[in-house]
Amino acid sequence: MEKHALEDGPVGSTANLEQDITTAKPKLFSKEYFYNYFPHYKVAAQQGIVNIEERPPVLQGILLSVQHVLAMFGSTVLAPTLIGMSTNTALFFSGIGTIIFFIITKGRVPSYLGSSFGFIGVVTSVTGYTYGPNAGYNQNLGVATGGIIVCGLVYMAISILVILFGTRWVEFLLPPVVTGSIVMTIGIHLSASAFASATATSFDGWMAFTTVMIIALTSVYAPSYFRRIPILIGMVVSYLIAFGCGMSGVATPIDYTEVYNAPWWAAPTFTKPIFQSQAISTIVPVCVVLTAENLGHIKAISAMSGTNLDKYIGRSLLGDAIATIVSGAAGGLGVTSYAENIGVLSVTNVYSTLIFIGAAIIAIFLGFIQKFGAAIHSIPSGVFGGLSIILFSMIAMTGARIWVENRVDFSQTRNLLVAGIPVIIGASMQTTLQWGNFQLDGIGLPTYICLLLNQILRGWDGFRDLYAKYQRRRQKQQEQDRHLAVEAHDQHLDQ
Repeated sequence: MEKHALEDGPVGSTANLEQDITTAKPKLFSKEYFYNYFPHYKVAAQQGIVNIEERPPVLQGILLSVQHVLAMFGSTVLAPTLIGMSTNTALFFSGIGTIIFFIITKGRVPSYLGSSFGFIGVVTSVTGYTYGPNAGYNQNLGVATGGIIVCGLVYMAISILVILFGTRWVEFLLPPVVTGSIVMTIGIHLSASAFASATATSFDGWMAFTTVMIIALTSVYAPSYFRRIPILIGMVVSYLIAFGCGMSGVATPIDYTEVYNAPWWAAPTFTKPIFQSQAISTIVPVCVVLTAENLGHIKAISAMSGTNLDKYIGRSLLGDAIATIVSGAAGGLGVTSYAENIGVLSVTNVYSTLIFIGAAIIAIFLGFIQKFGAAIHSIPSGVFGGLSIILFSMIAMTGARIWVENRVDFSQTRNLLVAGIPVIIGASMQTTLQWGNFQLDGIGLPTYICLLLNQILRGWDGFRDLYAKYQRRRQKQQEQDRHLAVEAHDQHLDQ
């Protein structure tokens, strides 16, 4: 932490003058400002923790970048497949988004941006798409991407407010009881589509069970490295089992027509956005989820790395918002920081942000291999249903984890109602609710209800505490204003 010269020695000393010069904040857009904008990345020692502004040796760095790609891969390709979007496009813009995030945060927040599952329910709702091995691509995707862009713009406005006024107002609107409820609602609401994919046929049911068990056993019993990529392992092994069953005549063979017809190398598929008020009103509430998710991830990274990243929260939200806008503008899914990659950070203790640039470049390269994307779309319904059950259950339990880690007191009736009502509505609501051009699905409606209930059900004690905090803040501001007025008056008398 920087210290003022008065804390280290007498005023006017040479040492303190040098320190003031070296620690002075460079002028905006000056040569020094750009020179120090990104870390200089000194090579770290062979053993121990690699800090954010350090880097490992080149070969080790490349391997770590590949590991981060493997960690995000399962979720990043699964989310777009569920909504009929090209996986190549999603991979390409996850890489582009991560680079944008790196630039906005000055390379000082280790994070990878991948496809956000918060958009799955709202996108399928506004487009009417249902996944199947032969369902093809979503023909109404433009309507969804228009809503994703507007969601990104609202998200950007939130990030700018955080930069200007801090996070206190966000924590006021989104306390843990609210964020936990919203995140859990997303997982539970999406579970219906997962169950439908897993039970399309009796063979799909068995393959879904096999997929779930492979992922679960890998997560618990596999060596530490493989426990970081259970989704990828479960997807590959289950796919090979389904392939073998198809070749032996036990089940319908996997259809590779799309793989044969796809070129090896081509640019990702871009979709022109279409702006419709119904789709926008359905998709925009996801920005609340993205805000809460990223706040939690920044705090988790701060705790693990031992580096206070609070001053970069606003920039982190802004980077994610711009990445979501750029992705949506070209037909991609909204992005968010990935917990899977945060898990890799905790295992490797390598927090160098340079690693994520390497991972982003690999993801962009994969985005151009079209046969790779076509092969992902050939995943059998049962395998896909099993993957979805795992991922959506993890999302739902992440909401519960938010409650536990923040010690939400469920002995209070208020918290039970604020948390419980939205979850039940999200679980039971598989249609959309529409008023004129305004439309809400089983994620948007519970989100608004949760925010509203949290404010309405504060109780008399809650409103009194809120008023007392306001009075204390107002009194403190008045004291500061008086102090500044006295100082200004004294300076005027001295002159």
